[in-house]
Amino acid sequence: MNIIFILIPLGLLLLLFAVAAFFWAVRAGQFDDLESPAWRIVLDDDRAPPGDPADNPAAGPATDQRPPA
Repeated sequence: MNIIFILIPLGLLLLLFAVAAFFWAVRAGQFDDLESPAWRIVLDDDRAPPGDPADNPAAGPATDQRPPA
C-alpha cells in the first residue's frame, strides 16, 4: 500500500512532462502543416522531366552558353 505514495506523484510528474512537451510542440510549430510532409514522399521524383535538355546529350551542355570572347 505504501507504493501508491510513490506511484501517484510519479504519474503526476509524467503527466506534467507530457503536457509541457505538447505545449512546446505546439509553440514550435510542429502541428502547423500536417499534410505537406506526407505528400513530399509521394511527389519525390529524382528523374528529370522528359523535356529537360539535361536528358539529351546531343543538345549540348546545359551550362552557361555565352558567346566566345
